[in-house]
Amino acid sequence: MKQLIGILLLLAGMAQAQQKEIRLYNGPAPGSESWKWEEKRNNKNAINLMTVFNVVNPTLTVFPADPALATGASVIICPGGGFHFLSINSEGNDAATWLAKRGITAFVLKYRTAHINTDDPFADMMAGINGPRKAEWDAENKATIPLSVADGKAAIAYVRQHAAELGVAPDKIGIMGFSAGGTVTASAAFGYTPENRPAFVAPVYAYMPASLRGTVAADAPPLFVACASDDQLSLAPHSVELYSQWLAAKRPAELHLYEKGGHGFGMDKHNLPTDTWIDRFADWLQLQGFIKAKQ
Repeated sequence: MKQLIGILLLLAGMAQAQQKEIRLYNGPAPGSESWKWEEKRNNKNAINLMTVFNVVNPTLTVFPADPALATGASVIICPGGGFHFLSINSEGNDAATWLAKRGITAFVLKYRTAHINTDDPFADMMAGINGPRKAEWDAENKATIPLSVADGKAAIAYVRQHAAELGVAPDKIGIMGFSAGGTVTASAAFGYTPENRPAFVAPVYAYMPASLRGTVAADAPPLFVACASDDQLSLAPHSVELYSQWLAAKRPAELHLYEKGGHGFGMDKHNLPTDTWIDRFADWLQLQGFIKAKQ
């Protein structure tokens, strides 16, 4: 009985550790001090996608690495959602859980998103991409993207500043993200400082047009890119162009461009080769020395 109680307490402690949420800024987030709306979370939409929206106060949720496999490496994960919501499970918590089991401490970043007046952010996105809200949607994104990108860079700096208490190595902090979160991710590879330079970047079906890209620095972090050729938002060229920039700058880069998979495959299973993209990411992380080889 004592042994059983001990196991239950251990599991409870692990669950609590995984759910630890850290506020990124002391006080209101810079640049959006007037935002007062309430953050919401639900899956009330056509595809039952769990969403977090109206994010005002950015946070990091901690998923500690498996101690037996930990190398000190960590990664900040930025879910997608068109800068209007966050696909918090498939492009956040699920990826974090997977990577933590492979020895990487993961931090799911809730970065700032545009304010929406609906409880169905997925329908709002459909209306915004090519629907009646397109002009308004584009204007909202133009105002929000710099804030989201700033949160990604601030997250790297925060983890580095608190590396000792978080149990990670300050020189092994990477960032990855999906779609809009891929924008946050890829942007961290441009114009960085010693405080917020990522050790690696992994944008997955990222939105990253030329207008958001800069010059690849001589010490640019290694780049891992994944996307599907049949991406419904036509983002495959963005991935190719990012990879080509790194290649031209003679910086480490790996590109996985799948024939099928569409946009938003994340950690979901579709019985396609995209189902194993994260295994290829793990192969690459091992090559870069961030995770241990499988025993």
